Formats: sequence, C-alpha cells, structure tokens
Amino acid sequence: MSDPVLNPPVDRPGRLFFGACVALVATSVAFATVGAVMFSLKETFGLSNAQVGWIGGAALWGFAVTQLVFSPLCDTLGMRFLLRLAFLCHLAGTLIMIVAIGFWSLFVGALVIAMGNGLVEAACNPLVATLYPNNKTVKLNQFHVWFPGGIVIGGLAAYFLDQLGITSWQVKLALILIPTALYGLLLLGRQFPATEGVQSGVSMGQMFRATLLTPLIIVMLIARAMTASVELGPNRWVPAVLQAGGMAGILVLVWINGLMAVMRYFAGPLVQRISPTGILVMSTILSGLGLYWLSYAQSGLAAIAASAVFAIGICYFWPTMLGFVSERIPRSGALGLGLMGAVGMATVGLVTSPWMGSVADRYAHDQLPVTETVTVMERAAGFAPPGTIREDAVAAAEAAQVVLEAYGASGELPEVTTANALRAIITSGVKSDAVRRADEILQPADNYGGRISFRRIVPLCGALFLIFSALYIDDRRKGGYRAKGITEDTGVT
Repeated sequence: MSDPVLNPPVDRPGRLFFGACVALVATSVAFATVGAVMFSLKETFGLSNAQVGWIGGAALWGFAVTQLVFSPLCDTLGMRFLLRLAFLCHLAGTLIMIVAIGFWSLFVGALVIAMGNGLVEAACNPLVATLYPNNKTVKLNQFHVWFPGGIVIGGLAAYFLDQLGITSWQVKLALILIPTALYGLLLLGRQFPATEGVQSGVSMGQMFRATLLTPLIIVMLIARAMTASVELGPNRWVPAVLQAGGMAGILVLVWINGLMAVMRYFAGPLVQRISPTGILVMSTILSGLGLYWLSYAQSGLAAIAASAVFAIGICYFWPTMLGFVSERIPRSGALGLGLMGAVGMATVGLVTSPWMGSVADRYAHDQLPVTETVTVMERAAGFAPPGTIREDAVAAAEAAQVVLEAYGASGELPEVTTANALRAIITSGVKSDAVRRADEILQPADNYGGRISFRRIVPLCGALFLIFSALYIDDRRKGGYRAKGITEDTGVT
C-alpha cells in the first residue's frame, strides 16, 4: 500500500527535500569512491580494462534494472518503502565489495550498490515532482546538485586519505556508509505524501499509456541513452585514465563535478531565460567540444581547462531531461521518470562502459613497445623459481610465460593478455627493475587508450544536437516552451 497522503506543515516539503538530497549524496559518493578505487582494484586483482569496464558497468545497469522494476510500483509501494530497500542495498553492496576476493565479488558488490542508487532515484525523482508540481525542472536541477556535489565530497575524501597515507581501497569504499547512515536517520521513519499521479487520480493503466504511447517520450529515451553515454561513460573513466598519465585523475573528476553542482544550483534563471530545450541544445555543443579536447589533454592544465568545458556541457542533461518529461508528459509519472533513468544507466552499463574499456585495451596494446615488453616478460618469467610460494610472483611468472609462448608462435604480442601480464608483474611484489619497467611501459599506453575511448564518444553529441534543435525549433514555432498540467495531458500527444 502507498504511504498516506499528508497535509504537512509549511516546512515539511523542505525537510523531505533535504533528506532526499542526502540520499542522492549516498549514490554519488558510491559513484565517486568506486571510480576512485578502480585503479587500485585493477592493480590489486590484476583486472583488464574490460573487466574494470564491467565492474563500472554493473554500477550503472544495476541502477537501470532497479528503476525498471520499482518505478512503476512507486505509486503502490510508496516512496518510503523504496528508500528502505535502498538503504539495505547500499549497506550490503558496500560490505560485499570491501571483503571482495576477486572480479566476481567486486562485480556483485557494485551491482547491489547500483540497485540502491536506482531505488533512491525511483523514489526521490517522483518525490521532488510531487513536492514542487509548479517548478519541476528547476527543483529537479537543484535536487541533482547533490549527485555531482556528492562526487566532490567522496572524491576529495578519497584524495585526502591518499595524502594522509591511507591508501586502502577498502577504507575509501567505507565512505559510502556515512551518507547512507545519515539518510537512513533522516528519511526512513518519516511519513511521505502519495505521488502526484495518485493525488490526481491517475491510474496505473493511464500512467502506462501516457508513457508507452507517447511518441515524444520515445524520442527522449533515445536521447537519454546518448546523453548518459556522453556524461557517465567518460566520467567513470576519468580518474583511471588520467592517473595512468601521471595526473591526479580523481581531482579532475572533483573539478568537473564541482562545476556541475554550482551550475545546477543556479539553473533557475537559465531555465526561465533560455527554456529547457534551449539548454539542451547548448549542452550538446559544449559537451562535444569539451570531450574532444579532453581526449587530447596530456598535461594537468589542459585537462582542467578541457574538463571545465565538458562539465558545463553535461551538467544540465540529466535533470533537465527529467524535468522536460515530467512537465510535458506529466501523466507518465514515476514510470516515465524511472524509464528515463533506466535507459540511460542501462546503456552506459551494458554498452558504453564495457565498449570504452575494449577500445582502451585495443589502442593501449598498440602503444606497447614490443622489444622492451618482451624483455620485461623474459625477466618476469624467472620470478618463480622452484620452491617459490608467493602467489603473486607465481601468477606474474605464469602470465609472462603465456605472453612469451604466444609471441614465439606468432611474432606478435597477444592483445589484452600482454597488458594483463604487465599488471600482474606490477603487483607481484617482487623487487626487480622489471616491475618498474612494466609500470613505465603500461601506464602511458593505458592513458592513450583511455583518451581514444573519449574521442569515440564525441559523435553522439552531433546526433543529440540534431534532436534537441528540432525540439527547440518546434517550441519556437508554437510560441515558446510551455509545461502541461496533469489534467491537460492525454498521454498520446
């Protein structure tokens, strides 16, 4: 059953909005800390870029699955019930990752955390739309301040732990538990209003018809898949790629998200002056330029400048598109908002992030110097003489031997296998010059491959420009952008 409809005192919407913002901080701290430890996970467990992509992807498509399952049930189960499930997922997923022993446990932990993230958005996006029915786009932008805001908090916390000599990735992941506990205290015992759709008497059937039979939402779902790929695909890879190039990638990520938070907070005047569709057109231009520039950035200054343009470009995509759907197709309700989030996250998690990892692997492999790499492998093959009991050293020696055998048979270094062997050598714990040389060979190659993967995303911005320009021109032809009331929405326009 849904939570009861309340007649709250004047300050109650503000209290619920604040609690929702803290819950969103938990999702973004999870995103930031998982991103911050990705480089450590790669080294500790000898993961390939593709495996890293799958872990990062699970942190996204798990969100999508949860949105698809629970968003249609938000009216029935109630927003508080969904947030209670989110709390359990954030707690359990974090603990699974902390005690992980390899790729699969990391994957499962990231997936459970992502389910918590999806439940937060499945509950809180409809909550904000319900609390502020006449100001949805602006308030959704202000609510989504706390996704980049939380990444800033989590990213800075992870960075300063490094500076204090606390390099444990388990400690960094434990940061997720702090905002999780806070939103649990703030929200789980409170009473929530019914959703806007329930209060207006919109049935589940009407909500499904308004969502699935409206051509406009199909266009927006296609655009959502592309905007999410532009925003979240590169953002997930920024720390690992730039760290491989010798820069503090997590600080670049903090810089990007700090700008995004500020821009979203002051979205109100921009929405009124330009209109939501005008903002989306502007965003496609800036995000494309920024990402293309970032793909060439090889110095800290260039990365900061390029990422600033990229941040300003992507910052309005997610909340403005949610506001647009809620204002133009209001009867789609929680289902429409949930589908928008689900399609975006599923695309990034199942397609974009693993694909970017594969691109990075392929182009990184092309940068490996063959003669030097073979020399390193020959030395590493001697890491495990008879009687050696160190598992990391044995694994490195075996991986090096596999590469040497493949090279001897074909005259070429095997793709992916070679990079994985270099990672095994780096994490072997053996005191050898070969370990240093392996790191010097692999890091520039990984950086180059990652930057090429950024460049491959840029054409999506061109396609988005055409879609949003068409919507903007249509609005202008009709006299300007206008939000619909829920009683005006037939669900099929």
